[in-house]
Amino acid sequence: MAEIPMVFILAGLAAYTVLAGADFGAGLWTLLAGRGEAGHQAIRHHARHAMGPVWEANHVWLIFVLVVCWTAYPVAFGSITSTLAVPLFAAAVGIILRGASYALRGQLEGAAGERPIEYLFALSSILTPFALGTVAGAIASGRVPVGNAAGNLVTSWLNPTSLLIGGLAVAAGGYLAAVYLAADARRFGSRRLEHDFRARALVSGGCAGAFALAGLIVARYDAPLLFAGLTSDGGAVMVAVSGVAGIATLLLVWRERFGLARASAAVAVAAIVAGWAMAQRPRFLPGLTVEQAAAGPSTLLAVVVAVAGGAIVLVPSLVLLFRLFLRGTLDPGAAPDTGTPSPPAAARRAGRRRLAGFALATLLVGAGATVLAEPGWLFALGVTCLFACAVATFALVTAEPDQRA
Repeated sequence: MAEIPMVFILAGLAAYTVLAGADFGAGLWTLLAGRGEAGHQAIRHHARHAMGPVWEANHVWLIFVLVVCWTAYPVAFGSITSTLAVPLFAAAVGIILRGASYALRGQLEGAAGERPIEYLFALSSILTPFALGTVAGAIASGRVPVGNAAGNLVTSWLNPTSLLIGGLAVAAGGYLAAVYLAADARRFGSRRLEHDFRARALVSGGCAGAFALAGLIVARYDAPLLFAGLTSDGGAVMVAVSGVAGIATLLLVWRERFGLARASAAVAVAAIVAGWAMAQRPRFLPGLTVEQAAAGPSTLLAVVVAVAGGAIVLVPSLVLLFRLFLRGTLDPGAAPDTGTPSPPAAARRAGRRRLAGFALATLLVGAGATVLAEPGWLFALGVTCLFACAVATFALVTAEPDQRA
């Protein structure tokens, strides 16, 4: 029971790294747009357009991680935020400046203050992932002791492991963004931008791989416990998965298979988060395991129920947003797809009723089992039913109006 909220946190971290990381990487490419005013403008506009529908939604995962952590593991959360107050404050400032500059940039087309705002946006897109990466490095290398501000406020995050992970976070964001933007450029029919971001994806993928290998070398001497976890058992498996997925992404990008490259690039980055978790388990902070850090059973139960219930609304909404975005429905001037004939109205209504009935049944069973049952197989069944309800709700919400059967 104590580890279930940690699974939620790791899932949220993986989602934030893959989704928001690509957003930060798009900001990086606006700074490194290259020479030539026409090409520079095209790259900046392409990056801003790709971020438009999703950039605010991606921060949902960061909020989710923070709320679950401070509720389920309050002692560890207090220790982390007090010792690492400086990089966390820098990350928060970066997020605020980035949001403000992104909003202002849309109102300053051709105005005198356009270029400084663009630079502010780009630099804050680098500052935030770097600062968050140093936080991860401090925790992973065991430099955050238990207690209120018990660790060093400077060396806890300014050390070789933290700095390398901060650099890896920036490089991985640029790598993800380049892959995603190449795929978007193909959808828009811009061969020039497609080739440009294809080259950027290959270069940034190599840089991210170099950072990852350098991180292993540095961890061997600077964080031996972390290195031991990454080179044995589950940690080694996740490192291998990340490496294989990264190489596969580069091959897919080279062959211009950008749709598959999106998925493999996300797997490569998410596997890094999973590898960190495997390497550190069951240790949360030095001298504190996940079980020892966990709140009381009633609090953990409330967290699980709240997350499962919230997933019913959040997950279908986010999946619908990204589905519409990746299909180009949210592109300016996009027309609805009318190429698929509608099934008979009676079949659509019958299918909706069956799906709605399944969603309602799994919601009632899941809510009842998780609230009333003691931790065990019945409780696990309840959680499974709640997530099945989320999937059914997603099917109802995201299906096209003429395909709900």
